[in-house]
Amino acid sequence: MRNRTRRLLLWCAATDSTFALARQRDRTVLAGKCIHCKRKLAVDLEGNALSHETVEHIVPRTHGGTDAVENLAIACARCNQGKGVRQDPRPWSDPGLQAVIATLQARRAERMREPPEGLELPPRPGAPEPEPEADDGPVPRTGRKSRSRAASRRRKR
Repeated sequence: MRNRTRRLLLWCAATDSTFALARQRDRTVLAGKCIHCKRKLAVDLEGNALSHETVEHIVPRTHGGTDAVENLAIACARCNQGKGVRQDPRPWSDPGLQAVIATLQARRAERMREPPEGLELPPRPGAPEPEPEADDGPVPRTGRKSRSRAASRRRKR
């Protein structure tokens, strides 16, 4: 699972009042409910989905939705895929799409909370990346070195 997805799942669970710390098998998880069908879902403390958990963009990315925590929820894969297939292709002005978005925004606002104390979280999604602290050490090189090395090998042939 990609880092971005794990970070989004972890922040969604941490800020959703239906999710609480729980023990599942041999590990601590955040266990809660799908934003649509209320199916039980769980995310481990590194943001890994344990079964069918997916990131739900309330305002779809195809319509300009962002990764801001307020626009995100956790949904089971079945519900999220169903919403995507039915709603995402519709034009922004479609009343059905607007009704689904309004319903999900209200549910998310109802569930929104501050993350539990002591929970270690990565940087907040949708927030500007922190600027690196000034360091007098050498400036790191970009990944272009291997490309120039390969180019110099071609030139030598």
